[in-house]
Amino acid sequence: MISPPYRLLLCDLRSDQVLDALPVQQVSLDDYIGKAGSMSGTVPIPNAAIAARARASIVPGRTAVWLERGRDIWWGGVLWTASLTSDARGFLAVQIQAGTWDTYLSHRLLYDTLTSTGTDQYDIARGLIDYVQNTPGGDIGIEYGTEVSGALRDRTYSRYDLPAVRDLLDQLGSVEGGFEWRIASYRNGDGRRVKRLQLGSPQIRTGHSEIVLDHPGPILSYTWPVDATVRANAWQSRGSTDNANQAADSVPLMSALQLAEQDIDDGWPRLDGSSDYSTVIDQATLDAHAAADLAAARAGTTIPEVTVDMSRALVSPALLGSTVRLRIRDLWHPDTLNARYRVVGLAISPPERGRSESARLYLEAA
Repeated sequence: MISPPYRLLLCDLRSDQVLDALPVQQVSLDDYIGKAGSMSGTVPIPNAAIAARARASIVPGRTAVWLERGRDIWWGGVLWTASLTSDARGFLAVQIQAGTWDTYLSHRLLYDTLTSTGTDQYDIARGLIDYVQNTPGGDIGIEYGTEVSGALRDRTYSRYDLPAVRDLLDQLGSVEGGFEWRIASYRNGDGRRVKRLQLGSPQIRTGHSEIVLDHPGPILSYTWPVDATVRANAWQSRGSTDNANQAADSVPLMSALQLAEQDIDDGWPRLDGSSDYSTVIDQATLDAHAAADLAAARAGTTIPEVTVDMSRALVSPALLGSTVRLRIRDLWHPDTLNARYRVVGLAISPPERGRSESARLYLEAA
């Protein structure tokens, strides 16, 4: 099966007006739930006309990148770096690297104090996006819906902390009863390119039909790491330091000690962990962070990775948040592993000589 070619659509970041569409080679892309994704590729410069077009449209920091595969949008983000290269024979190319739309929020700081009381956590998240996009030059066209999570929060974000908006969104979601978020890229039914804030509490879930992946079969290889170096069954978090009384020693706000007594009863040794939330001044909020951190740490880190032959399975970035069923039979799984997992990350590798296009899926238990 011949893979559709990739095409680089370069647009103005603020208006999304198309600047140019250029061929791209050596494409590599990834996208995740819970962290930023990236895209890299090489734009060949075969003649002076292409060079002029590339100079005008490849402007790191103000150019938006949409990667098309056929007519579908497979990836979208902000162009951050470009490197002009010339080889020994004088052939020119521009190597580019871009980050998903959420990386823009790492470059936006909170210069004003924002306060929310008894507000749905989704509305607080959308309020942070509004803050970014209501500033002069800050609107990059991120859209969102009106859904609610049902979890009400009190939050005060101080301008004196100069926090990055992306960090505030991550912290807002990383509490007990919190949510996941990402900014999805796709083309809607009218053909318009869309950047949409996607929210899911407690998780982002997409898709309705389950994809079955077999090994031997479309699964070319897999890795199944289990990491207990980050496991913990007792947890305490530190919050903001109280500097109100200058005569007394400054001490941070501390969460209640969280202990998973069931682990101890089951025979696990005591394993301690901690985390810092230097801008959190509310005890209940800090306790909710500690509870969420303990829940994540109790299981250790187990993120299975499977590499799939894309010519033998329907795999695309739209799989993020969806459920796949793995069926693996080998020496380690003589009775066949048959289990459901949620796709939380995806990395695409282009076809190479003698090898078809492949996708690495990062999974967690569904």
